[in-house]
Amino acid sequence: MKKILLALSLIFAVSSTVKAQNISDHAIGVRIAGGNGTGGEISYQKHLEKNNRLEVDLGIASEMNDFKLTGTYQWLWSIEKQFNWYAGVGGGVVSASNFGIYGAGVIGLEYNFEAPIVASLDYRPELGFSGAFGFISNIGIAVRYQF
Repeated sequence: MKKILLALSLIFAVSSTVKAQNISDHAIGVRIAGGNGTGGEISYQKHLEKNNRLEVDLGIASEMNDFKLTGTYQWLWSIEKQFNWYAGVGGGVVSASNFGIYGAGVIGLEYNFEAPIVASLDYRPELGFSGAFGFISNIGIAVRYQF
């Protein structure tokens, strides 16, 4: 946990030296999650402001037993020409044995290919406020088509 906090601190410290990245208006694709947030999601991103976007993921949770909807507001920064990092906050709902509501954060890296494709790796911790689950550590890989 200390290593994660140190890495996050370093990333936020250098964020002031990197410039904002142009974001495509829309991106749609799939996100495959591991950890105890196992499942697949259909993922959509919508550009909102200069370096902000909204991501909405609809998928399967809890080892393929429940449906899950997650929304996060994200800030995006450029590391190099096609390599970016992002962080955000949000929440969602899950249909477990009881209906659940949770808060979520996200931090990740993405690569924009020359084609209109973006691939990303992110970490999305989720904390349940109601329903059947508590803390979920969700690590995901995503591929999206940008338009």
